[in-house]
Formats: sequence, C-alpha cells, structure tokens
Amino acid sequence: MKRNPVIPYILIMVFGIGLMFLLSFKGLGDSEELAKEQEGGGEEKTEVAASKPEDIYKQSCVGCHGDQYQGAVGPPLKGVGDKYSKEEIMEIVTKGKGTMPAGLVQQDQAAAMADWLMKLK
Repeated sequence: MKRNPVIPYILIMVFGIGLMFLLSFKGLGDSEELAKEQEGGGEEKTEVAASKPEDIYKQSCVGCHGDQYQGAVGPPLKGVGDKYSKEEIMEIVTKGKGTMPAGLVQQDQAAAMADWLMKLK
C-alpha cells in the first residue's frame, strides 16, 4: 500500500486558507471597535492622580530619592527646605532640574508638595 505524498500538502493548504478567512473576519470586528474608540464612543479611560504629597512621592519619587528620603540616583531630600525656597522647590518639582524629568508633579499640586518637602528633616 503506497501513500500519496501530495495529501499532507493539500491538508496544510486547506488549513491555512481556513485560518486566513477566520483571521480576516476577526480583524473586521476589531476594526469596527477601533473606529468607535476613535470617534469617542469607546470606554473612557481615566487616570487617578495622587492627591497627597506622600502619595505623589511614593508614586513618582521614591525610585530616585529613596524610601527614607536618603537619596539614591537623585539627591537626598532631607533638609531641602534649608537649601531652596518654596518657589524654587515648586519650579524644580514641576519643571525638573538636572536629570530629574519635568511633569512628575502637576502644577496645582506643586505648592502642597513644596510645603511637605520643606518640612522633611
């Protein structure tokens, strides 16, 4: 009994064509969802910003300034109120300085963050 060597290739071809049709229909459904999202009809995603200075620090600053404000990649924050005024601290936390990136603290939260940093001893 001899087997036909073409049969496996035909089966693979049929399977591949069926898979192409299946993925095409799936793509059509996804493109409709994308169109709805671009029109604004999709689910809205909102980020909840931290409101307390301690939460902002834990979220954005602890990686560079350490968990005990001791400094790591960034400088230590203890005694920063002795070196800088409140306005200077507000500018640094919103606009960045040196290797510190800008935008880690929002402008409306900068005053509270500066007050909190000045109290660190």
